Amino acid sequence: MGATKAAFIGIDVGTTAVKAVLVLEDGSQIAEYQHEYQVLSPRQNWYEQEPETWWEGTKLVLARVVEWIRNRPEKIEIKALSLAGQMHSSVFLDEDDRAIRPAILWNDSRTSSQCNEITDRLGLDGLRDTVGNLVLEGFTAPKILWVLQNEPRNYERIRQIIMPKDYVRFRLTGQIATDPSDASGTVLYDVRRLRWSERMVSELGLDLELLPTVIPSTDIAGMVSCEGSEATLVPEGTPVICGGADNPMGAIGSGVVSPGTMQSSIGTSGTILAPTNVPYIEDTMRLHTFCHCITDTWYLMGTILSAGNSLKWLKSVISPNASYENMVTGAETVALGAESLIFLPYMSGERTPHNDPKARGAFVGLNLSHRPEHLTRAVLEGVCFALRDSVELAESIGVSSESVIAIGSGGQNRFWRRLQSDIFNLPIHVTNRNGGPSYGAAMVAAVGAGFFNNLQEPVDKWLELCDVVEPIP
Repeated sequence: MGATKAAFIGIDVGTTAVKAVLVLEDGSQIAEYQHEYQVLSPRQNWYEQEPETWWEGTKLVLARVVEWIRNRPEKIEIKALSLAGQMHSSVFLDEDDRAIRPAILWNDSRTSSQCNEITDRLGLDGLRDTVGNLVLEGFTAPKILWVLQNEPRNYERIRQIIMPKDYVRFRLTGQIATDPSDASGTVLYDVRRLRWSERMVSELGLDLELLPTVIPSTDIAGMVSCEGSEATLVPEGTPVICGGADNPMGAIGSGVVSPGTMQSSIGTSGTILAPTNVPYIEDTMRLHTFCHCITDTWYLMGTILSAGNSLKWLKSVISPNASYENMVTGAETVALGAESLIFLPYMSGERTPHNDPKARGAFVGLNLSHRPEHLTRAVLEGVCFALRDSVELAESIGVSSESVIAIGSGGQNRFWRRLQSDIFNLPIHVTNRNGGPSYGAAMVAAVGAGFFNNLQEPVDKWLELCDVVEPIP
C-alpha cells in the first residue's frame, strides 16, 4: 500500500445547487458531487431560500465524497475543507442560532425604497467615504432594513446576521464568523479600513453586535464538530478554513489573484472581476469595490443579473426538451449579429452599469425570418455585450488586462468564449482545472492547512492557461 495522499475539499453554496470537489495536493480534482435545490419566489421579484436547504445539500455531497474516498484502494486523508458561497444573501439567526425566516437572496429586488432611504441619508459622498459602494437591492444592508421595517417582530429576534457559506460552516463547526470578501458585499463594511462601518450601522439604526467577527479567508474558522462529523462523515477535528464569497473564490480557482488579470464568469448571473492592489473606487461607483480573499488585495466587479439565466429562460420558452449544447450549436449556424436581432438581458432588473431594478429584457428587431437559433444567438451576444460594459468601465479608470480567464457555463462552451473574445476584443483563456468557486475553496483549504504559504503558490503549481481564443476584429 502506497503513501497516504493529502486532499482538500472545496464547497460552493450556490444559488441553485451546492457542490463539493475533492482535490489532491498536486491540484488534480478527483471527485465532484452536486445537489440541486429550489429558489422560493413568494412574490414577483422576491427570491428566498431556507438555510436548512443548503445544509441538507452539503451533508449529502460531503457524505458522497467521504464514501468515494473509503471505496478507493489508496489511502486519502482530508487535510482541510473550505467554503465559497453566494454573495449578499442574508441569513437571520435567533438566540438559539436557528434561522428566523428564509434567507433573502442576492437577486431579490424588494428593497428599492430601503436603498433610496440609505442613499438619501448618507448621500453619494457619504457612501463613497464609508463603504465605497452604492447601496443596491441585492446587497445585504437594505435587506436588514427591510426586515426591520416590515417584519419588526422577526427583527427583534435577530442575534446574528451571516452569509450562506458562513451558515454551512457554522453547522459544520458550531463557530460563527465571516471573511472580508463576504463582509464587503453587505455594504456595511468599510473596504478601505477593513472593518464594519460604525457610521453606516449607526445611520441605519442597526446593532453592530448582530454582525459576525471578520477573519481572513485563509484562517482556520473552526474544526468539524462531533455533530458535523455525524452529519457529513467528514472526520471530527478536520480544520475548516474560513473561505469567501463565490466571485473572488471563483477568481482564485481560475488564477485571478493579482493585478493585471481579469475574469469573466457566466453562470446564473454574469460578472467581470479585476484584482487591484489598492481599493479603487470609481467616482460613480457603478463598479463594486470589494475585498479579495487575499490580504492587501481588492477587486473591481461588474455584475449582470441574468446571464445564464437568460438562456435558461429562453430554453424554457422555446425548447424545454432541448439541451443547452444543441441550442448553442444551432446558434453557431446563424450569422454574426443574429441577423439584426438584439437581446437586452435585463430579465430581472440590472446592476452594472445601470443599477436599475425596473429594467426589463427585450428582443429588438424581430421579424418573420427569425428562428429559435437566432433567438439563442441574440441571447448569447446580448449577455456578452452587457458584460462588456463592465470591461470598459474598468479600463476607463486604468484597470485592465491583456486577456481574460473565463469560468462558468460561458467558459465551458467554446462558442460562448468566441463571442466574449470578439465582443471584449481580448483573448479569452480557460485553465486546465476549469476553475470555479469550489476549486478555489479547495485552494484556500490547502493554504489554510499550511501546504502553501499564500494563494499565489497553488495558482503557480496547480493551474495552467490553455485553449486561448483570440479576437477576430
